[in-house]
Amino acid sequence: MELSRRSFFKRSLLAAGSGSAVAFASGSARAEADCLKKPYKLESVKEVTNICCYCSGGCGTICSSRNGELINLEGDPDHPVNLGGLCPKGAAMWGLRNIVNPDRTVSAHPDRVIYPMVRRPGSTKWERISWDQAAKEIARHVKKTRDASFVETEDGVTVNRCDGIASLGAAQLNNEEGWLVQKFARSLGIVAIDNQTRVCHSSTVAGLAPSFGRGSMTSHWCDFANSDVILTIGSNNVENHPLSSRWVERAQDRGATWIVVDPRYSRSAAQADIYGRLRPGTDIAFFGGMINYILQNELYHKDYILSYTNAACLLRDDYKFDPDTGLFSGWDPVKQKYDNEFWGYDSDKKQLWNTAEGTAFAWVNKPGTPKFKTPALKVLKRDETLQDPRCVLNVMKAHYARYTPEMVERITGMDHDVLLKIWQTYAATGRPDKAGSILYALGQTQHTYGSQNCRIMCVVQLLLGNVGIAGGGINALRGEPNVQGSTDVGASVHQAPGYLSWPTGKSHPTLADYLSVETYAAGYYSNKPKFWVSALKEWFGDNATVENDYCYDLLPKISPRYDYAHYSTIMTFNQMRDERIKGYFCWGMNPAHSTPNAKHARNSMAKLDWLVVTDWFFTETADFWRAPDMKPEEVKTECYFLPAALIYEKTGSINNSGRWIQWREKSVEPPGEAKPDFDQLLLLWREIRALYEKEGGACPDQILKTNMDYTIDGKPDIRALCWAMNGYDVKTRKLIPSYGSLQADGSTACGIWIFSGYYNNEATKMDPMKQPMTRRSKDDPTGLGLFPQWSFAWPANRRILYNRASADENGKPWNPDRVLVEWKDGKWLQNDVGDFVTAAPPDRNAFFMTWEQQARLFAYPMGDGPLPEHFEPHETPVKNLLNGAGGNPCALFTKDPSVKRGNAKDYPYVVTTYSVVEHWQSGTQTRNIPWLNELIPCNFIEISEELAKEKGIQNGQMVRVWNNRGDVKVAAMVTKRMKPMMIDGKVTHVVGMPHHFSWATKFATGDNVNDLTPNVGDPNSWIPEYKAFLVNLEPVA
Repeated sequence: MELSRRSFFKRSLLAAGSGSAVAFASGSARAEADCLKKPYKLESVKEVTNICCYCSGGCGTICSSRNGELINLEGDPDHPVNLGGLCPKGAAMWGLRNIVNPDRTVSAHPDRVIYPMVRRPGSTKWERISWDQAAKEIARHVKKTRDASFVETEDGVTVNRCDGIASLGAAQLNNEEGWLVQKFARSLGIVAIDNQTRVCHSSTVAGLAPSFGRGSMTSHWCDFANSDVILTIGSNNVENHPLSSRWVERAQDRGATWIVVDPRYSRSAAQADIYGRLRPGTDIAFFGGMINYILQNELYHKDYILSYTNAACLLRDDYKFDPDTGLFSGWDPVKQKYDNEFWGYDSDKKQLWNTAEGTAFAWVNKPGTPKFKTPALKVLKRDETLQDPRCVLNVMKAHYARYTPEMVERITGMDHDVLLKIWQTYAATGRPDKAGSILYALGQTQHTYGSQNCRIMCVVQLLLGNVGIAGGGINALRGEPNVQGSTDVGASVHQAPGYLSWPTGKSHPTLADYLSVETYAAGYYSNKPKFWVSALKEWFGDNATVENDYCYDLLPKISPRYDYAHYSTIMTFNQMRDERIKGYFCWGMNPAHSTPNAKHARNSMAKLDWLVVTDWFFTETADFWRAPDMKPEEVKTECYFLPAALIYEKTGSINNSGRWIQWREKSVEPPGEAKPDFDQLLLLWREIRALYEKEGGACPDQILKTNMDYTIDGKPDIRALCWAMNGYDVKTRKLIPSYGSLQADGSTACGIWIFSGYYNNEATKMDPMKQPMTRRSKDDPTGLGLFPQWSFAWPANRRILYNRASADENGKPWNPDRVLVEWKDGKWLQNDVGDFVTAAPPDRNAFFMTWEQQARLFAYPMGDGPLPEHFEPHETPVKNLLNGAGGNPCALFTKDPSVKRGNAKDYPYVVTTYSVVEHWQSGTQTRNIPWLNELIPCNFIEISEELAKEKGIQNGQMVRVWNNRGDVKVAAMVTKRMKPMMIDGKVTHVVGMPHHFSWATKFATGDNVNDLTPNVGDPNSWIPEYKAFLVNLEPVA
């Protein structure tokens, strides 16, 4: 039995009251008397569990309070991920509410904002106002802007869209609040909504979903211990996800090899068995070389790729790639886009759905189900011998034959012998009894081809049979506490909750069009009409009927003239500049710091009519008007600051990177007039709705027919929202057990289908602590670290996605020591919840979230090519050696005048940005905690000893770093961790700059490094290119 320190002390106290207390009776009478005089230090202390507010490790905490005040916060020793440990940031979370004074007394944090504030146009200060006044003023601003910028129809399509307001937020919020943020905004007609995932891990979803069917981390933190080889690339998990390193180290203890590939010799590299230095932005060249190595040496898992991937599928005759231009077939030089029809499969015939009574698709004919054109399934041509030159595997062989070790060395700067050592070591996991895991973060995602970086890792893992198995997977180490959840709940322009597509005027003008386009011909997404109609029933309640298409036309649609990217974060600031967006909501986000080309962002925000920021402290966004380069008297934006509750001052659920939905208990009340975001949203909604009910305005039905009744006994209650998100039977109002109960006939309502089952205990629906997401059993029957009764993992409590692929097509596990599922005695043994149709006998449908029901080595849904191809960053020191395109020809926003592209002649040094363990993201939290600022008090630039000598820079000296977009001054850190690199025969210097620091807080202030980063984007995810750009630098005299 496992016994934590806390459990040990509790048991000891019990023992002291029993016969065993004799063992403690040998002390003197005086000592005993003294003991009795002192009150027990935990007397009247209330303990609750919570989840850390920093990275997506989802580490558990215990919050202790007495008399309504937080007196202690520590790691939860029973939590499977962190086992009681916390990183420096997590251990300091108490300091978000309180500070220790010089005389060692405790007082409330003096810089925490606990009352609503307003900054009037042209003012140089904030003023306190009441919640009632703030809500009424904001509601009036919203109505004025919405009515002035509302578009009801466009090109003959009902769009009901508000073009004048944008919304950003959700990654720091709980799931329920994040879900409500997107519903609040969309119910006003806003489509320019986004969250932190856009600038950090949007490339993960954009790269993984076309490969596997879902865009999420395929495994979870504890599973790393099952790996034989771990490859960390584009991540520094020892610093940025410190508690995850425990599981990597456990793998090492069992004999695993840990490889780290990074431009810097990081703390992770120092712990690894093999380290390879890589030029920023050349990951596809590195992995392309690995693919070539695997294919040329036939190290791929042949049975796996034949059974579970499209390796044997034949492509159309007109597919091609031209290395001279760097272009695939289907390129439109006018639109600067591809037509992916050219990347399709060769097929034999099509199969129509059978909707007759008694068949799997009979639900289509049920009364209440909207009419739509059912899809037809293409029957694909395959070559099981893998000999046909048009089969996917041979097309890949031809494509990556150019990626030789010599060529990859010239591009990446990695030593030839190190390259081969890494490829050889990792490719060895292609054996059926081995498992390899790839861990990555923003070093992979934040590029103009970040989605293809993620895609190529999927290709490697599929070739080696490393997806769906214990110890394998593509594992995104996300950096925000709920960036996984904010992505799940659809708080971004292109997705509705649960990864359903948000309607566009071009593809989805009517509900029938939406269902016809979005419904898959086979696989689990053939059920999309059930998910979508249930979502509409929740959204509009009784107002949604089959006769009015479930109020579909009241949802705002993307313009038929644009695509989703037009409304993403980078374009939001461009549209502020162009005075198209006049109002802005920021929920727990700090874009004036984290947005690329931040100076451009500040100047753009100065053209807003109004701004609403909800947070704990004043941020660079709330205070943009008093940045060092701004003149407050000239900024006419009316700014509102709404004080938010801290994570332990409210309740709600949060998702870690491994998709575990975990509950945060409330420990103490928020101070002053701070409120949870949930309460703020409902307060604002009530005021806005009242205005439209009284005065009318643009499309009032969009607001008046929306269901926002998340109350119990007339009071806002997050439990009511949990019920809506889990889903319920419309007639009985009883919670549904899982998404398998959803119907397309209007009989069920569900806010987010993938969460269904997380809060499903109807018998105790008033008690969150008796729901699946709050389970706390550490039972691990298999010893594989699945912990199936701890919390709830979407979907359906599966811990490892695509786990059908852990066994061969007959259901026999590849590795009998790591059994996830097994066909045994005529049924499926499920150590993990089967991610396939478990009612059916063994087949090849291991990836049933794609319509092929197989994973894609060759992925036609990508916007910039079906196979990942190396392109140079937008700003690069060298030419592209592999093709004639240079940079990604599909990269977005590159022509905007604000980008101000630099060249290698003027700006010869490559910058990569990163994080340090003591600070977090934009620094709003950590720069307000004195302890952490004593550890890292200022920003710096890491430069090699060779570059420092060349430029005459001393360690600690201030350095000016500049390019066409900005100019910053930071301290020099001269270090051996950075080394000059030989790129195509030329010495190239790479420097590193953390991105946490700026001017808004009282501690650890300085210039914002994001003044330098380019506001250009990936064509699939629209993520900015933070990780590779050019600067010049010089010592400050």
